Amino acid sequence: MKVLILAGGYGTRLSEETELKPKPMVEIGGKPILWHIMKTYSYYGFNDFIILTGYKSHIIKDYFVHYYQQYSDITVDMLNNTVDIHRIQTEPWKVTMLYTGQDTMTGGRIKKAQKYIGNEPFMLTYGDGVANVDLNELIKSHKNSGKLLTMTAVQPSGRFGALVIKEDNLITSFMEKPKGDESWINGGFFVCEPKVFDYIPVGDDVIFERAPLENLAKDRQLNAYKHDGFWRPMDTLKDKKDLTEMWVNNKAPWAVWLGEKNV
Repeated sequence: MKVLILAGGYGTRLSEETELKPKPMVEIGGKPILWHIMKTYSYYGFNDFIILTGYKSHIIKDYFVHYYQQYSDITVDMLNNTVDIHRIQTEPWKVTMLYTGQDTMTGGRIKKAQKYIGNEPFMLTYGDGVANVDLNELIKSHKNSGKLLTMTAVQPSGRFGALVIKEDNLITSFMEKPKGDESWINGGFFVCEPKVFDYIPVGDDVIFERAPLENLAKDRQLNAYKHDGFWRPMDTLKDKKDLTEMWVNNKAPWAVWLGEKNV
């Protein structure tokens, strides 16, 4: 199952960092948050990624093109113009990077990946948030629901939008970023059937979190997977600082690939 990652936004609330790099490349403990997200998926066996780029897309492309050089031991013989690689550290990842436009909205970016997905289910998330979501349980919930899309629902302390979830985990209403606290909100980490693309019209101004998700909810095709574990977006410098402190102190709950010592 392919994994789409939205990685094209400006990240204006992190402007001190994002003037020089796209938000998904802002680092936590020396590694981009995008790397942390991909490591989570890889832990569960999902290694085929499609990165939907936009703002400063060349930085993301350069990172993966030169990935093995960054994390391997090398000798550069400048006289003979040779490079010897002694110890390769890499990942079992296949990474497709799509430039989806500088100012394209989330729905427009996702729609441009349709031809790379084909007629298969796929996973989708944002390139600026980490969580310890059990992806096996997420997929199980999606399959059991029989719905077109499963959204991971989380319950942080405000700031985001609300879902109305019935007892059978059916989402009957979606509203992006209303006022109020203690609501279940969109935490990303979606599982989608290919028919979800039918809900996304062509256009760079299409916002996935508006009409597409609203219409899926109206058609009773939006399932909730309730996640009460760790979830944290990186929207501000404080978020970056908090996540970095967790990482350097070996208390990063999202780092499931490192084992229980980080929980």
